[in-house]
Amino acid sequence: MSRTVDTWRSHLLTTFSGESDGKPAWVARIAEGDDAGFFGPGSAAWAVHGGIPTLVAGIRALLMQTLHPGAMAGVHDWSRYRDDPLGRLSGTIQWLVTVTFADTAVARAESARVGRFHERVVGRYRDADGVERPYAAGDPELLSWVHVVFTDAFLSCHELWGGGIPGGADAYVREWATAGELVGVDDPPRSEAELRGRLRAFGDAGTLKSDERVAEAVRFIRNPPLRRGMMPAYRVLFAGAVASIPDEYRDLLGLRRSRLPVVWATGIVLGLVGRVLGSRSTSESAARERLARLAVTPPEPGSTRATRRP
Repeated sequence: MSRTVDTWRSHLLTTFSGESDGKPAWVARIAEGDDAGFFGPGSAAWAVHGGIPTLVAGIRALLMQTLHPGAMAGVHDWSRYRDDPLGRLSGTIQWLVTVTFADTAVARAESARVGRFHERVVGRYRDADGVERPYAAGDPELLSWVHVVFTDAFLSCHELWGGGIPGGADAYVREWATAGELVGVDDPPRSEAELRGRLRAFGDAGTLKSDERVAEAVRFIRNPPLRRGMMPAYRVLFAGAVASIPDEYRDLLGLRRSRLPVVWATGIVLGLVGRVLGSRSTSESAARERLARLAVTPPEPGSTRATRRP
């Protein structure tokens, strides 16, 4: 039994981080640095991003991202998700986790890396009205869309399957606005109401669209090239992600909510995965090592200042 658990843990960590021990080079950098970072123990960001529901949130965010034709064009034209899907996944996880747990210098450097990649992502797409338009990954509208759907996904999935959030939903949205600003998002939402309003505004403006590119991406996300033994659990998580998406977006994606109790089943699978991976991520452990080494008092959520203990 122990050997089976170890094998599963190795497979899961390789999927999420690219390394079987869950400690790629970028995790080691989280233990380095000279300050407590943008967040810290007791922050909403640590609570949400350190939780197992992030597995479902990632699926939901990727599905939702496809509905903006500009964002979908960037993925279609530039992403290597078909050839190296796990590489793209681990790259996204690297940025999310680094900004959450690293010190401010490392978080800024990681965000700059993402920004440099975005500089070459340009092209043209047809909007929901069929008008051809130019796009660039650094466009304010596209940056805002990606930030909003990711923040919404992680918040919604944690509310469904996670524990409490220090300071509540507003605290998480407000804290994670910092991450949006690091990658160039202009005036990111800072409350749950503002977040939901920004998301609705995209739909109300007629910006979102479903087409064959969206259908292709959805098919890929539904059946990614994971190890065969992982697929039964993944199918449950995918069904949970679909169930968590509001009806209007689910309809655009061409997806239906299962009649089975998939929200409950997703909770069971997440609980099992949590047992396999352990209660604390390697990234959070690295961050705590840094704090212990520096002997600093973590900043108040939303502040970048930290003080050394006497």
